[in-house]
Amino acid sequence: MRLTGSKAFALATSINLLLMSAGFAQDTQSENADSTIIYDGAFFEQYAPITVSDMLDRIPGIGLVLDTDTFGQSNSTRGLGASSQILIDGKRLAGKANEAKAQLDRISASEVQRIEIIRGTSSELDVQNSGQLVNIVLTQAQSRSNISAEVALNYYEDGTTEPDVSLALSGQRGKLDYVLSGSVASDYNHIDSVELSLHGDLSPNEIVRFDRYTEKTTYNLSSNLAYNFSDSNRLAINLLYRENDPPQKLLRSIADLNAAEPVISYEREAIAATASNWEIGSDFQHSFANGSKFKILMIVNERESRTTRERYLADSLAEVGSATENKNLFLDNSSRYREQIVRSSYTWSLAANQGIELGLERAKTTQDSALALGLAPAVDSSAYGGLTPVAIANANSTVEELRYEAFAVHNMTINSRLSLESSLVGEFSEISQSGDITNTRDFDFIKPKVDLRFDINQSLQLGLSVERQVSQLSFADFSAATNNRDEDQDTIAGNPELEPEQSWRYNLNLDYRLPNDGGVLNSRLFYIDVEDSIGKIDISPSQDVLRTTNGNVGSGEVLGLSLDASIRFGFIGLPEAVMSAGLLVQDSSIDDPLIGFERKVVPYDRGSFSLGFRHDLPAYKMNYGFNYSDRIDGNRPFFDINNVLYLGSPSNLTLFVEKVGFGGLSYRFEASNALDHENCRERRRYQGYLRDGVLGEIERFCETQGAVLLFKVRGTF
Repeated sequence: MRLTGSKAFALATSINLLLMSAGFAQDTQSENADSTIIYDGAFFEQYAPITVSDMLDRIPGIGLVLDTDTFGQSNSTRGLGASSQILIDGKRLAGKANEAKAQLDRISASEVQRIEIIRGTSSELDVQNSGQLVNIVLTQAQSRSNISAEVALNYYEDGTTEPDVSLALSGQRGKLDYVLSGSVASDYNHIDSVELSLHGDLSPNEIVRFDRYTEKTTYNLSSNLAYNFSDSNRLAINLLYRENDPPQKLLRSIADLNAAEPVISYEREAIAATASNWEIGSDFQHSFANGSKFKILMIVNERESRTTRERYLADSLAEVGSATENKNLFLDNSSRYREQIVRSSYTWSLAANQGIELGLERAKTTQDSALALGLAPAVDSSAYGGLTPVAIANANSTVEELRYEAFAVHNMTINSRLSLESSLVGEFSEISQSGDITNTRDFDFIKPKVDLRFDINQSLQLGLSVERQVSQLSFADFSAATNNRDEDQDTIAGNPELEPEQSWRYNLNLDYRLPNDGGVLNSRLFYIDVEDSIGKIDISPSQDVLRTTNGNVGSGEVLGLSLDASIRFGFIGLPEAVMSAGLLVQDSSIDDPLIGFERKVVPYDRGSFSLGFRHDLPAYKMNYGFNYSDRIDGNRPFFDINNVLYLGSPSNLTLFVEKVGFGGLSYRFEASNALDHENCRERRRYQGYLRDGVLGEIERFCETQGAVLLFKVRGTF
């Protein structure tokens, strides 16, 4: 049965009409006639903020604005594209890994003149506004500087304590604006899990318990420099270096229940890992006397990673880690990813109410990957961990994409309440693969977009958009890789013939700003028509050896509704208390030839919901609250040729209390995963093809990570 969506559409339309009625029924006011919401820096002084992030936390509905993956819309992984949610002084940052959102904890609140929530579209913006934008406007002075410092202590359920430290220097000296920062952050993780395996007739098979430890420390250095040569010329340079080595160790006990008495064995895994990346970005802009602008932005980056997994077997706990345990797996995976991006454009006014931008982006992306697999028995082979090398098809690969993107963006203010942005993007690329497989392919796509904004009144805005999107292929799918989703399968095959997923996306949005900064109500109805959806395809050499890889499986459709509210409790005398809530419901369908029936379109599951509360007490320079998020249970499966994995709902409750106290410092206590959520999943394995329905095994798997307690001290100097 194909998705019709009539009931969901009727429900969404009714809710949209109710919101629209609410907008007409109440007195409205806006702080700016063009629907831009402005918060002056002085507004936040009562909250004693430390950084820009603290200021944004006091703006109702800010989470919706900063959500860069709203309603399942995919973001570019290669190149830059035209969108960004955060501007600083009206400019996007010349970075990808070192992007604007990462700067919010580094810029002192005392440097902010005002914060703008931009709801409209204009050629004056440095990016296309696909939803709403946050523009951080900094104060201008001959000389200013601030140091922001943060020290935190993380306490984990198993008694482990890990510190975090960060330091940032920001300010202005003459024509130079700068942010210099460094941080050391831990990401320790201990997962305790148990798996119950049943045969197809539901008789016991085995019980597997394991403890997995990840000890990851991230070292980060970055700088953001902007020099204004004159009122017409500006140059910005961004630099980033990051290193994080996430080694893991794992101990697994396996109780075989098929004999009269359980037989227990042990597996130990040592997983060495290294990872690092760097980035250099520059952005130059020249403004002409007639108001037109020329911009050129360049980025070069690289990231490298390597993971080596070694597994050992032992018949008793005493043998674990001793010379008597036997190695039975060596799996080494390395990757190097590089980008060279240049994006330039010229913007000018066609008339008093119209502007146009023409530009070109060139992006060269290269990924080198290698995979080595060794299995028992042991041999003299140091490159394979002393085990017997196993040949893997398409294990060594270099994939390179040279992509050109020509774009034209037209903005038109039709009248004081109605604006239209339309764009046309031509994408032309060549993807070549060398190594174990040699292949070259060319792709050409035309991607139009139309975005209409209508201010029903100064508080209520209606948005309509239609867009053609083309996904960017993951280079990891082109060659063989490790399988992190299935313990019984070490590697998965690559597919050098994979095609990009294409879609038409239709959005209807209503955004209502309550009077006197009383909150935000937002509803969005979206429909996505998907072509060449990516899923699993059959590459089995025979009916006795079943194998799959990622491939194009056909067309599908998605219908979704998102409702968000962020309301101040001024109507009950608590204007400093804000409750936020969000609900996303989705339905989708695609006929999958691999499994022989209709399934959901990945990753559009049934949806999710969230609830948050924050109460500021300015008289005490204190705030407290909570945030809760969860997915709607059920219908989140991943189908393969002979098994299906049902994922659980990873809910999270975070509690926090914060106070500005001794020395003008901010002291924060936070508990994440406060409910110690147990995340469960189930895998059903079949004898032969899944579509034949002969159940062979059920694996029920649950894991817990425990609550994490955080104590953090922050300040500016």
